[in-house]
Amino acid sequence: MRKKTSFVPTAPEPRLVPFITQRKGEEAAPNNLVIFRHRSGARLYYRDEDRRDRPVRDVLWARCAFSPVDGNGMPTGEPQWKLMHPYRQMMAMFGLSCQVCTKPARTPLGCIFLAGPKDEDARQLSILTNQPPVCPKHVRTAAALCPHLEKNPMVFLASSAPLYGVHGTMYGLNAHQEVHAVAQPDTALPFAHPNVRTLLASQLIRRLSAFQVLDMGELQRAMSAGA
Repeated sequence: MRKKTSFVPTAPEPRLVPFITQRKGEEAAPNNLVIFRHRSGARLYYRDEDRRDRPVRDVLWARCAFSPVDGNGMPTGEPQWKLMHPYRQMMAMFGLSCQVCTKPARTPLGCIFLAGPKDEDARQLSILTNQPPVCPKHVRTAAALCPHLEKNPMVFLASSAPLYGVHGTMYGLNAHQEVHAVAQPDTALPFAHPNVRTLLASQLIRRLSAFQVLDMGELQRAMSAGA
């Protein structure tokens, strides 16, 4: 028998900072990138990389400092509200955990994803998102705290949200054979795209392929009915 879960919207928690939010002092690591040429083409590496640097589909991930954590395992320090920590964003998106509290975000009806009120065309058959899901408890909190959501998010209740690809910065070699940034694509690249081999990823992307578009009130009613 499936355990019932009730949707109880809560007031915003002003002292709560989402897990994925970057904190002051969490700076990007020094650039020690190198490009090697193989028969299959050029590929980007860290000079001292280890398995943690390629956490998803063998894609090289941007390094960033980690602030100390509190007794609950949550990052500390002054929040940089407009920035997402690249590794924590990846962790939440990959595991479909709540971007606020890190608990599982799946519900019996699917996962809740939020977007800015003007970000997406709800008529599209699929939506690409860099925003990890939120659990029912923290929908209103995320909407209130994230400047990008403008306290009036577009809500996607998705029953299917497979991994799609990555967003980041592409690198190449200049005339002196030095590694340098050459482009930052406006759109996410699918994992199979050839340019991913020389891209330093900073965001993991999912594709919402089966979803309902709701407002906050409709979400509350859907969650209550499906509990």
